[in-house]
Amino acid sequence: MSTETFAFQAEINQLMSLIVNAFYSNKDVFLRELISNASDAIDKARHKVLTEEKNANLKDYHIRVSADKESRTLTVEDNGIGLTRDEMIKCLGMIANSGTKQFMEALAGASDDGRADSSLIGQFGVGFYSAYLVADKVQVLSGDNCWESQAGGSFTITQMNEHTDGAKIVLFVNDANKEYFEEEKLRSVVRAHSEFIQHPIYLLTSKKVLVENEPSEEVGEIEPSEEGEIEPSEEEGIEPSEPTKKEPVYEDVLEWTHLNTQKPIWTRKPDEVTREEHEAFYKAISGDWDTYADVKHFSTEGQVEYKTVMYVPKRAPFDMFGKNETKKSKMKLYVNRVLISEKNEDMLLPEWLNFVTGVVDSNDLPLNVSREMLQQNRTMNVIKKNLVKKCIDMFHHMEPETYDAFYEQFHQSIKLGVHEDDANRDKLVKLLRFECSHLEAGKKISFEEYLENTEETNIYFITGESRKALEHSPFLHKHERVLFMVDPIDEYVLQRVREFDGKTLVNVSKCSKDFVQDDEETRTQHDAVCKVFRETLKEHVEKVVVSTRLSDDVPCVLASSEHGWSANMERILKAQAMAQKGSFHTQKKILEINPNNRLIKTVHDAVLKNNLGERAVEDTIRLMYETAMIASGYTHEDPVLYTKRVFSMMQVGLAGDEEEEPPVPTTMTENDNLESLD
Repeated sequence: MSTETFAFQAEINQLMSLIVNAFYSNKDVFLRELISNASDAIDKARHKVLTEEKNANLKDYHIRVSADKESRTLTVEDNGIGLTRDEMIKCLGMIANSGTKQFMEALAGASDDGRADSSLIGQFGVGFYSAYLVADKVQVLSGDNCWESQAGGSFTITQMNEHTDGAKIVLFVNDANKEYFEEEKLRSVVRAHSEFIQHPIYLLTSKKVLVENEPSEEVGEIEPSEEGEIEPSEEEGIEPSEPTKKEPVYEDVLEWTHLNTQKPIWTRKPDEVTREEHEAFYKAISGDWDTYADVKHFSTEGQVEYKTVMYVPKRAPFDMFGKNETKKSKMKLYVNRVLISEKNEDMLLPEWLNFVTGVVDSNDLPLNVSREMLQQNRTMNVIKKNLVKKCIDMFHHMEPETYDAFYEQFHQSIKLGVHEDDANRDKLVKLLRFECSHLEAGKKISFEEYLENTEETNIYFITGESRKALEHSPFLHKHERVLFMVDPIDEYVLQRVREFDGKTLVNVSKCSKDFVQDDEETRTQHDAVCKVFRETLKEHVEKVVVSTRLSDDVPCVLASSEHGWSANMERILKAQAMAQKGSFHTQKKILEINPNNRLIKTVHDAVLKNNLGERAVEDTIRLMYETAMIASGYTHEDPVLYTKRVFSMMQVGLAGDEEEEPPVPTTMTENDNLESLD
């Protein structure tokens, strides 16, 4: 048996098309790649000078970008190490052959620990070919040679008479990408992707300069004097005219403008960066006109190395929870000061921390071949976990006044974190703040502060639309202090937080065994009146119980079961169903009656003595139920029917004779509802 070995064949045209059209999703990255290559070339030159040439002076290294509309070219040049003819053939003529990677391997082989201490980022050998995203033809001039290709299956190398210091890449831009001839476009791309390249980047810009604005002196008619000299004739009133002003004349002047003036402060030690520098940097990366509320600046070393600076803004962005495909992450990912991605989704920080602005810079981040996106792995998980912990630590160590202002802006984000982040929930719960019934409006306290100087055995709370809507709730009477939870998200948060510091969180709007009297004597004493309520309201209530928590002026309340929906949650779910054009079915409630209330006593006596008409008792019970529904925070299913009952009872009370009044319907058909609204 014989074995033959064959080499893989590649169709260069198809392979180049794949690189250009499949690797990159954003055309702007071509400039990032070319600038990164130029930066690598300068680093190689610096390394060579420092290691091989004694007493040599370093050049004024730089990268220049220029556009020429007439020749339809875009040029990126540097004064780095350049390319020899053989390197052009090997690095530019062979796809996926990275000269930078070879250089780093050489550095690693020469180092004691086998690791390359370099900031070079070119690894895959395909970045150069991103130039064909916008160009039909590319030239590379270096030394005495010119490499040229139209992204086909061949390239040429021509020996030139002129010498090029470093490397000059000339892109012959096609008509579809002529926006890259505009200064503002180039400026924005450079600042977005290469703002923090360590070497200066210059853009050739044009500005108008005043070249002539001197007035000319024109005179009137003149006549010769007796002496033969020419003078103005004063007798005839001819005087020299006033100098006339000429329109200013401007000339277009080209100059090199330094673009990347902002320094990467995250590369410095935290104690070396001033507040003023942080403010300038924050405004530069965030676009915020105001300063930040707090900052976390740190670096990690070891198995995973990265540097980070994170800022908390003073104000929540208007689109903080908006879903937008074009929305960019406020945490920017860099690899050696080169922007890799702004669309990190939740890879660096979870959604509940999407307001945090900052930078993560690491050499250990796993990138795809286009260097446009992250690849999820253990390294990313470790970084994300640490970033979240650092954020929470930053929130906990804010000054009280600073934190109050922060919580006012970002309380919904913290609550979302409590709901979603299982690993950090215990720490996040301590950050929650709520208004309380025993405190003035506007003052908020934590769970820990709630438990100070109180005899409450649990942490009691109530949910609703606002404090104003809750502070007169009939459920508050028995309790010394009750927390007001008025954000819709609170309902979901409380599904995750059931206790704090060993104390159970209890919703006072729900029926608990602690709030009802259920002994044998009570059941016997009030069974008759409870039975009448149950039979009358059997379509609406699950059961009727005797309450122990109501003030004497409250006859009854409507409560959900311990595991049922609160009035506020029912309102939220109903609104969501309406928004989604779906149906919503309410749950049966528990009616708590107050045996000490005068009205309940009257109904109780009437039932025992049977001295009220059946219809009067029924109408009274239904009206009590509907009133209790509204007082307990629920929405009435049929407000028209309720108002009819109220008006009817008012007429009965004023007339003193209920038989003269027409009977009030206990149910309404669909037609009745429509007629009542007319």
